[in-house]
Amino acid sequence: MPANLPPGLPIVPDGDAPGGQRISSPLPGPGSGGPGIGADAAAASTVPFSMSPEDFEAAVSDALLLIPDKAARAMDNVAIFIEDDYTPQPGDEPDTVLLGLYEGVPLTERDSWWDAGSLPDRITIFRQPILDICGSRQEVIDEVAITVIHEIAHHFGIGDDRLHELGWG
Repeated sequence: MPANLPPGLPIVPDGDAPGGQRISSPLPGPGSGGPGIGADAAAASTVPFSMSPEDFEAAVSDALLLIPDKAARAMDNVAIFIEDDYTPQPGDEPDTVLLGLYEGVPLTERDSWWDAGSLPDRITIFRQPILDICGSRQEVIDEVAITVIHEIAHHFGIGDDRLHELGWG
């Protein structure tokens, strides 16, 4: 993805690094003891990591290369966006902190009507909450990858309870 796109435009994972090679990184996921998704992760760091919106967008692009190839290929009509922070909606707790948000119709709930002009599902990555819990660019990349995998799981119809059981909560 070109690094010069303004924040808020969709990032569509293409599944390949330059030269056709996947990027590999030890993700702090299930069983690793690394920070998780959501407000519990906020305790992982007390000093926010500083990163420009452009550098964060590049880190998100790098993180998308960490998505397992099979999952990236199976995604259907999904766009990934970056926003600075989540604004709690009516009915949310006012202090709600989200690292990412999936909005759409999970693949498990799609019917024949779904293809008729449906907008893409949307995964939003929230920059500031991620920077608040990370201490380096690599931690940002790893946390974004975990967050995107968590939100992609929702695209595949996997709920938060199951993700917590699997260590991706």
